[in-house]
Amino acid sequence: MDFQAGILRDGNPMESLEKQLICPICLEMFSKPVVILPCQHNLCRKCANDVFQAANPYWQSRGSVISGGRFRCPSCRHEVLLDRHGVYGLQRNLLVENIIDIYKQECSSRPLKKGEHPMCKEHEDERINIYCVTCEVPTCSMCKVFGSHKDCEVAPLQTVFQGQKTELNNCISMLVAGNDRIQTIISQLEDSCRCTEENSEAAKQELCARFDALAALLEEKKSELLQRITREQGDKTGFVQGLICQYKEQLEKSSRLVETAIQAMEETGGAAFLMGTGGDTAVLSLPRIVEASKGGRLEKIEHGYENMDAFSVSLDHLAEAVRALDFEPAEEAEEYFDGEEEEVEE
Repeated sequence: MDFQAGILRDGNPMESLEKQLICPICLEMFSKPVVILPCQHNLCRKCANDVFQAANPYWQSRGSVISGGRFRCPSCRHEVLLDRHGVYGLQRNLLVENIIDIYKQECSSRPLKKGEHPMCKEHEDERINIYCVTCEVPTCSMCKVFGSHKDCEVAPLQTVFQGQKTELNNCISMLVAGNDRIQTIISQLEDSCRCTEENSEAAKQELCARFDALAALLEEKKSELLQRITREQGDKTGFVQGLICQYKEQLEKSSRLVETAIQAMEETGGAAFLMGTGGDTAVLSLPRIVEASKGGRLEKIEHGYENMDAFSVSLDHLAEAVRALDFEPAEEAEEYFDGEEEEVEE
């Protein structure tokens, strides 16, 4: 706490000093101040304990369990971690206590000036020392006896002052605790967002791996079926090409017989016709020609031999199965911060 800088900024050193000694919770001068490490801001021990209890409502009921707690500094929102001693484990700021004692002694030794206490507007010589409960305004004793508040209900000013300050202190404590809970929810939401992104990335990678494996399996099966078709194609075309070669040989033989027969037809003499040429007679060649004219006895292919209908594959059921692919339904988990949201709303 930089007291000197604060004092130099104000023309009145005592007023500036008093501002530096005000607790941010109760708005009064520190009472047994403590140091909130590591931010070095000061709080009354009672105020610090109120804030701590509000942020850790179950701490007192833990009995002998050795555990600490945490709360946030109302000045800078820095998170303060406490051990099992709670607020009483924090270090007291003896310097601030000594300064407060010196300040109080200085104030008590100074004469009270008229302008330092609010005075009544109707009775200029009367100090405002009571509180009109009916009108909810501070006033003086003369106003209650002879003035506009003589028929009103009044109460001691200090009593109302202390009551409202206590109520304000409780409200501040609740606000600080509520802010701490909101910060906790924000942290949980940020963690949830980060976990959602990480889990989504892992789910995407797993899904891609499964589809890649399925695609690899389909590709392997496709290659296997293609090889079977290729083998069948080779077997059939090989068989047909063998028949083509046999029929070509038959055609060549038949063509030679035709030429021989034509040559025999050109003979005019009966003896020469019957004798034939080349050491072979026409009579002996005639059965061969007759047999060749009846057609060869080679093997033939059946009708539809070239069809490959046996290798037709229906993928309709697989296509339907792929279209029906979806994620497995998971049980809906309850939101883990519902209770905290309700507390914040309250």
